[in-house]
Amino acid sequence: MKRETLIQLIGDDEIGLLKVKSRVPEAMTQDQRLLGSFREIEEFVKDHGRMPEANPKDMHEFKLNSRLSGINDSPAKAEALRPIDNLGLIKKPIESLDDILDDDDMGLLGPDPESIFTLRNVPSNIRMPERIASRKPCLDFANFESLFVLCHAELKQGLREMRAFTGEQQIQPGHFFVLHGVMAYVAEVGEKEIRNKKVNARLRCIFENGTESNMLLRSLATELYKDPAGRRVLSHSDQALDELDQVKDDDIETGYIYILSSTSERDDIRSINHLYKIGYSTVPVPQRIKNAKREPTYLMSGVKIISAYKCFNLNPQKFENLLHTFFGKYCLDVQVVDELGKKHTPREWFIAPLPAIEMAVQLLINGEIIHYRYDGVTQQVIERE
Repeated sequence: MKRETLIQLIGDDEIGLLKVKSRVPEAMTQDQRLLGSFREIEEFVKDHGRMPEANPKDMHEFKLNSRLSGINDSPAKAEALRPIDNLGLIKKPIESLDDILDDDDMGLLGPDPESIFTLRNVPSNIRMPERIASRKPCLDFANFESLFVLCHAELKQGLREMRAFTGEQQIQPGHFFVLHGVMAYVAEVGEKEIRNKKVNARLRCIFENGTESNMLLRSLATELYKDPAGRRVLSHSDQALDELDQVKDDDIETGYIYILSSTSERDDIRSINHLYKIGYSTVPVPQRIKNAKREPTYLMSGVKIISAYKCFNLNPQKFENLLHTFFGKYCLDVQVVDELGKKHTPREWFIAPLPAIEMAVQLLINGEIIHYRYDGVTQQVIERE
């Protein structure tokens, strides 16, 4: 009788009070993960008033930039998210010549030579700066022309060198940069202010083509990050200060990671685009490569130093091995013959664009390399899914 009564009570539980809910959470579906990633990008745009940038100094922002690029590169993901895209983050699919012209975000195809500085396809709710930077003729360029001439001369003499741009703090008055193949000189840095927890300032930037711009500090930094050939130009004193800013008294120097290109005359080598060697040395790089033409690891030919990173407090060989694993699928597969006639297959040459290699180095330094992979199709460093 009691059993029948209990069964009747359970059967009469119209509002489900007696139902036991599983304590095991359901795994997120692929669609839910995609939606969650997209919402995170939207929140960033709403909070900062701009798109996330490929900023190696801010790994969270770099991840969001990588995710958005991955979404726009995938037609399936883009179409799935397009109906809920309220901020215009998803690119319009390219189906005709008109679409190409409409998608000219930088204004490069327009008739106005200054249209590259005109913002397009920006969400309307973004707070715009009080002044938009513009490039115009520099009326007192004669005061700066000799500085550019001297800078180029010192580069040729080895008194200056170019290094990768890695942070906004490197933009200082009197410093030179190379942006889109044009040398720029920071003549003035205005009063600094903090917006969205980021320091910004109005610059007076003189270009060697006789123009100038009043762009913002972070705008120059963004363009330098985006430009694969973007560089800062340092004098010897600047280089010393640059290293002192990063190295402490108790840091232990452990070696050098370097990036080289080959000057080989072999047709099967010099015909390869984006071919670089990533290597390790316990001695300064110029000293290490002085006999390159006689060493199989350098393809029995001359080499050119692209970048060199002095390492402190870490195992450079492990650092190097991680880079080799990262780009391993794109390792050069050729044989070279040494002076004794013995064949060798060097394993430290990789086919990947320089910006991807330099980004991988920065990710290694920041400890974030495990969250990323190199995509040989797009030739970009992207976030692992």
